[in-house]
Amino acid sequence: MTSPYLIIDNDLCQDIENTALRGVNIKIIVPHIPDKKLVFGMTRSFYRRLMDAGVEIYEYKPGFIHAKSYLADNEIAMIGTINLDYRSLVHHFENGVWMYGCDSIRDLRADMDDTIAKSIRITPDMLKTSLMERLIRSVTRIFAPML
Repeated sequence: MTSPYLIIDNDLCQDIENTALRGVNIKIIVPHIPDKKLVFGMTRSFYRRLMDAGVEIYEYKPGFIHAKSYLADNEIAMIGTINLDYRSLVHHFENGVWMYGCDSIRDLRADMDDTIAKSIRITPDMLKTSLMERLIRSVTRIFAPML
């Protein structure tokens, strides 16, 4: 999946973790260069938890990636305006195009492969943060539904 903002709640985070723990290969691509530093910090605050469950996380290095796309089994896909955050999923009337078994899915797969090739795979040693940064992220999580 690609998303510019990964501000997920505990339930969605747990769903992603459980899916990865069942052996599903999950790759998430987010920007390496943020447009909002606070939101970027929030996005990164989920990395360790997801990675511990086996999720692969990539940051798109050339710039900001704003795509919101999801691909499953090279057979089902969705592209739209839906960010993985509370406001997008609950309050906004965002939408996407659901695709099944069409040629566009092959194109999306090629684009995702190209995007991953231009991205940095995040490793646990890259997740070291200062005590102050962890404190800021913890406090910010309280306000996540409003971000």
